[in-house]
Amino acid sequence: MSLPVPTSDALAASHALQHLIAAEIARNDGAISFARYMELALYAPDLGYYSGGSAKLGKDGDFTTAPELTPLFGAAVAQAAAAIIAQSAPRILEFGAGTGKLAFDILTEMALAGVAIERYFIVELSGELRARQQDKLRDFPQVQWLDEFPDAFDGVVVGNEVLDAMPVQLITKHPEGWQELRVTVRDGRFDYLETPAGPELLAQIALQIQDHDSLPVGYVTEVHGVACGFMATLARMLRNGRANAAFLFDYGFPAHEYYLEQRATGTLMCHYRHHSHPDPFYYPGLQDITAHVDFTAMALAAQEAGADVLAYLNQAGFLIGAGAGELLLRTDPSDALRYLPQAKALQKLLSPAEMGELFKVLVIGKNVALPDAIAAHDRTHRL
Repeated sequence: MSLPVPTSDALAASHALQHLIAAEIARNDGAISFARYMELALYAPDLGYYSGGSAKLGKDGDFTTAPELTPLFGAAVAQAAAAIIAQSAPRILEFGAGTGKLAFDILTEMALAGVAIERYFIVELSGELRARQQDKLRDFPQVQWLDEFPDAFDGVVVGNEVLDAMPVQLITKHPEGWQELRVTVRDGRFDYLETPAGPELLAQIALQIQDHDSLPVGYVTEVHGVACGFMATLARMLRNGRANAAFLFDYGFPAHEYYLEQRATGTLMCHYRHHSHPDPFYYPGLQDITAHVDFTAMALAAQEAGADVLAYLNQAGFLIGAGAGELLLRTDPSDALRYLPQAKALQKLLSPAEMGELFKVLVIGKNVALPDAIAAHDRTHRL
């Protein structure tokens, strides 16, 4: 692969993480699950991608998210959140807040709209990102950081590109059945080791992939047990509250589009300095590792834990329904220097060829109704 060369300090950090992972493999009879490898690569204290000190987001990082492209994204989310807050409580909880840009834009828009936010909670696992958030949000005293979800919550929960970074197990179809792709060390580097899938994994496969028996030999895909567990925890928090909604933005598909025969190599993808590639063993700790989201599995996990599925729609439909077009027109179109960059960024968020269709929004909650303009774009029947 032709990718940018890491600095010597970055290489040293990656080598330290590789030794840590290799030691864990040695302690576990020579292999660990890919989910455990991915967890260490992303979240190992001080060394993992999200817990280390490198820049992740924006032009100096590895990828760009919707809030980094334009404040119109956060302003539109704020419009939708305000409609829920009017039925619930003036509190917002964001999981995995990145640089703090989305929180900043939501709180700024709420202030412009005259909506007083009592508390804006952030659950953040990365110490480096938490420090950046604290600097970005220093003028908003209502922001409070948490280490875990509360037991119950009223208000609005926001998660932007959270589910795709949750560890997945990898599986492949053999003539005799499903095999798990575990991680081992071979000839001094990480490699896959195929082993028969155990009972717990087989049960998750049967639950998640309805037509798994019909998939061809050699098929590779992901099992999203960690993300399903997260959705169940989130749903129980919402179930224990009185009125609330969670907006989850991410890229992915419903199950009937996810497990297509032609998607035979899975959706695992890595991001390093704005380059995308499929090798999760390339300099662990220095690159993001993600998988597309199975939104059907997420919705079912939430539903089974007691939350209602309020909507499932593409990002374009959500942003249009939340008034993103009207928000753009706050900038005078005749002021080309200010208007054109915002219009271009919004077009990227809305275009079916870019983020508008690939990115979806799953909304779960209890005892609230979405604005009609957003509900009009609902595709829950396609889950």
